[in-house]
Amino acid sequence: MADNSQKMSYHAGEAKGQAQEKASGMMDKANNAAQSTKETMQDVGQNVQAKAQGAADAVKNATGMNK
Repeated sequence: MADNSQKMSYHAGEAKGQAQEKASGMMDKANNAAQSTKETMQDVGQNVQAKAQGAADAVKNATGMNK
């Protein structure tokens, strides 16, 4: 009986370890996706800012305020 109990305990520990490893891998993927999204949004923000600055400069040039 002790033998069977030990085997069950071993298999439970093994399953727990596999679950933890899988969870860790999923967290790594989620962190990578979040980092990628952050970098993409920073690029988008910089592009929007550059376009807004270009538009503002165009208006200043058109109205003669840029002299």
